[in-house]
Amino acid sequence: MEPDLFTAAAEERQEKDPTASPLAVRMRPRTLDEVVGQQHLLKPGSPLRRLVGEGAGGPAGPSSVILWGPPGTGKTTLAYVVSKATDKRFVELSAITAGVKEVRAVIDGARRATGGFGKETVLFLDEIHRFSKAQQDSLLPAVENRWVTLIAATTENPYFSIISPLLSRSLLLTLEPLTDDDVRDLIRRALADERGLAGAVTLPEDTEAHLLRIAGGDARRALTALEAAAGAALDKGEAEIGLTTLEETVDRAAVKYDRDGDQHYDVASALIKSIRGSDVDAALHYLARMIEAGEDPRFIARRLMISASEDIGLADPGALPIAVAAAQAVAMVGFPEAALTLSHATIALALAPKSNAATTAIGAALDDVRKGHAGPVPAHLRDSHYKGAGKLGHGQGYVYPHDLPEGIAEQQYAPDALKDREYYTPTRHGAEARYADAVEWTRKHLGRKRS
Repeated sequence: MEPDLFTAAAEERQEKDPTASPLAVRMRPRTLDEVVGQQHLLKPGSPLRRLVGEGAGGPAGPSSVILWGPPGTGKTTLAYVVSKATDKRFVELSAITAGVKEVRAVIDGARRATGGFGKETVLFLDEIHRFSKAQQDSLLPAVENRWVTLIAATTENPYFSIISPLLSRSLLLTLEPLTDDDVRDLIRRALADERGLAGAVTLPEDTEAHLLRIAGGDARRALTALEAAAGAALDKGEAEIGLTTLEETVDRAAVKYDRDGDQHYDVASALIKSIRGSDVDAALHYLARMIEAGEDPRFIARRLMISASEDIGLADPGALPIAVAAAQAVAMVGFPEAALTLSHATIALALAPKSNAATTAIGAALDDVRKGHAGPVPAHLRDSHYKGAGKLGHGQGYVYPHDLPEGIAEQQYAPDALKDREYYTPTRHGAEARYADAVEWTRKHLGRKRS
């Protein structure tokens, strides 16, 4: 932000007493090379590198950027690094407190700085999705004419929350959730670094693993919990942050769950079997255990999609679309909000009528094929569009169902060896009852003999 007496005084105080700032603030990277994660955005020649002066200027100067990603992935951190590394004028606004008046003041100041001193301005606008359409419109002339270089941060999908003209004038940079390895590196750096805890405490492996689960890919959450637990340990006169101390500090019990071991498969199995058994409460319990253990939400969503076809099928044709929509939503929002979506889908699947008819149908069909029960495709069903097909008898005798009043023709579709084989045995559960009626009617009109 622009320097003033109060900001200068605050910065001077922080330099004299680093502990006056939260650990997450003290551990902010000073250069792009210190940034944890997001390496796909930090390659040589990338927009962020060019914003800090690593590249050509003039007509090929840096573009405005929109940083989109979940909380704690480094959006504010990247803007902070730019503010420290660039020789440009840096102004920070938050869409929570700022409005059109403040934006216009920044733009006016930017034009004066450019005209009077040749000084370019970088505007960091946090939470831009909170700006109304009119407020976002006020940014357009400045971005289009490059009076300011905009760095805007958002946790919301910009295609829905940011106006198209502003999107088209900026580069959209998507931040990926931090991996456990990324957060682990940051935690260990904070434990050892002079700006951090300077070796005052140590972190055993089990406590570190629980801290990673608590963080859920959020660097800020990890450092906040680490700082609180370190303070509690030092107050007790302990040089090690024990698991109990961390649990007491964050009020969150460690879930005994090894994502790479038996528990990973056992709990996932219990979730699916509880859904299959229509026990919605047990299903939610196992879902909660997976969430608390830091399970990948995409893994949970994949299991739900499989369950929708394996255990529900046509008894509730809406189950699979719900599961697929949940998987798409989870990929877009991530934790913690993804827990709501996974709960929504789990409840819907657990309470849906059940049928494994689709599962047994394809299983029986595959079994026949693997045993060699196939045979040639009937001649009247073969492709007759190429030259010479007629001479081979392909397509001859085929009856076009749409030409008949009932839309179904009594003719053979399966190979001779399987002409009376029935794979699909629908239940009378839920919506599958109407499919059972349809199967009975169609098989009768196809002239099928009962097997």
